[in-house]
Amino acid sequence: MRAVEAREPAGQRPSEARPAAGVGGGLVRGLATTAKALLRPAHTQEYPDVLPELPPRSRGVIALVEENCTVCMLCARECPDWCIYIDSHKETLPAVEGGRERQRNVLDRFAIDFSLCMYCGICVEVCPFDALYWSPQFEYSELDIRDMLHEKERLAGWAEGVPPPPAPDARAPEPKEAAQARRPAARPARAPSGATRVEPGEARGTAEAATRVQPRESRRPRPGATRVEPGEAGRGETGGRGGRGPAT
Repeated sequence: MRAVEAREPAGQRPSEARPAAGVGGGLVRGLATTAKALLRPAHTQEYPDVLPELPPRSRGVIALVEENCTVCMLCARECPDWCIYIDSHKETLPAVEGGRERQRNVLDRFAIDFSLCMYCGICVEVCPFDALYWSPQFEYSELDIRDMLHEKERLAGWAEGVPPPPAPDARAPEPKEAAQARRPAARPARAPSGATRVEPGEARGTAEAATRVQPRESRRPRPGATRVEPGEAGRGETGGRGGRGPAT
């Protein structure tokens, strides 16, 4: 291989190409950086006297809106850590006028073990009824790890600090649900001119009349056929059963 010699840039002396190395040069540059930092004003938030301003989408703790929960168990099934515990029972609602009794699930217990939770947010995303939200609350540390299991009363209290959802982007396309909601309802199809309107009771009577069978007496026998009475159908000519002759 051909050796390549390092050359200095044109118009520059060898002493100017490399800065002077040594302990003194590095110390001066370090002291200059420290002096610049000392002159800048400090912005120190003295927690807990001054609470930090968290971003709106910060994952502090999971809050529960108990009125929206239908005990579908979807959040507990999708949780990768199995840290959500749900208990419920069925309640029978009285029948409304013109209806019948209905059953619904009543939430008895909803607990989250935050010592196992990895704050992935899957339970918040899969909830179909918006019963779980991210709350910016972060002051829930405990001295004992067993106290990190919080019940629905504590989770419902954190729901008060949930910030409102951000406004949609003006440049984003309109959701399909909003377009379908503004669409007028389809009108019923009109009957063609000259057609006769048939009521449900009349249609049933017409179908029964079409399938009605005439009585046996009104049927005419075919030419050459012999009419046999019901009592004579199983007897032979000699009066015995099954076409047998007289007993000897």
